Amino acid sequence: MTRRYQKKKVGLRGWRRHGKGNVKNRRGSGNKGGRGNAGLRKQKWTYTVKYAKEHFGSRGFVRHGAKKEVPAINVWEIGKMAKEGKLKKEGDVYLFKFKGKVLGAGSINTPVKIEAAAATEKAIEKVKASGGELNVKAEEQEAEAKGNKGKKKE
Repeated sequence: MTRRYQKKKVGLRGWRRHGKGNVKNRRGSGNKGGRGNAGLRKQKWTYTVKYAKEHFGSRGFVRHGAKKEVPAINVWEIGKMAKEGKLKKEGDVYLFKFKGKVLGAGSINTPVKIEAAAATEKAIEKVKASGGELNVKAEEQEAEAKGNKGKKKE
């Protein structure tokens, strides 16, 4: 196939240094500012800024002893589930077990017996006002988290 362009070497025939200046300029990596990524913070900084932004530094931060996210549910959501018949009914009271925290947003009209790991004061007040009760079992969960995992119960 024919070329649409002339090779650079062919175009520079007859010119003593082929556009590279003195012979000493073409030796080693000194002419190009070092090998590989050498000089990215110095002479090749513009290249770094344009093409290798993520090369230096780290992203984000590390949280040592990161907190676990506790699942949460609002009082109105529990009331809605009771009205829709998604909760078990024991006599006149619905039963609801939850491994997270019960929050006091909204209102509840149906009596529900709730067992949860934690609850806010407002949530406890609203559940009691509706004729239900809220049992908090945070102590048992904390004991499990502290080191009773893997131990056999006697």
